[in-house]
Amino acid sequence: MSNAKGRRVVAGGSGSLGSLAALHQAADEARRTDAELLVVLAWEPPGGDLANRRSICLVPMASLRRDAGQRLLAALDTAFGDTGPGVPYQGLVVWGTPGRALVETADQGDDLLVVGVGCRGRLRRALFPSVARYCLAHAACPVLAVPPSPLESELASVHRRISLRMPLDARELTDSRP
Repeated sequence: MSNAKGRRVVAGGSGSLGSLAALHQAADEARRTDAELLVVLAWEPPGGDLANRRSICLVPMASLRRDAGQRLLAALDTAFGDTGPGVPYQGLVVWGTPGRALVETADQGDDLLVVGVGCRGRLRRALFPSVARYCLAHAACPVLAVPPSPLESELASVHRRISLRMPLDARELTDSRP
């Protein structure tokens, strides 16, 4: 299902808000450049491979891979619905960390790697390494970093207020800002 020119646009498809924005940008780039879209979902056993091998209750790898494939299909459905991205595409389920899986998939010089940067607070940055930073540092091809939607930070703010049981005025949500 590869295109004649061999151009590829690679993007992660975890289903996060950042990845959904990146998927839309990647589909636009693939359409604009007549490229094939490769949507990658990286997966690892819970706790990593070493923890899984040492576990008393081993989870079958085939089951974990199947679950990852279902998450990828759900992310594609969330991003594009039944119509799909409107360009030739492939979904790839890759065993490994997200950054490494994306960089290893986008291994040709004329590939374009599209990543969402997402909203990240101090605690999240300390606990979870940034996939976008990893890709920017290690990719052998151009990387397009898609900034988070302004709505993402507003949604996070509303979620925080609700979880802290703070009052929320619904008029704030519809307030028009220049």
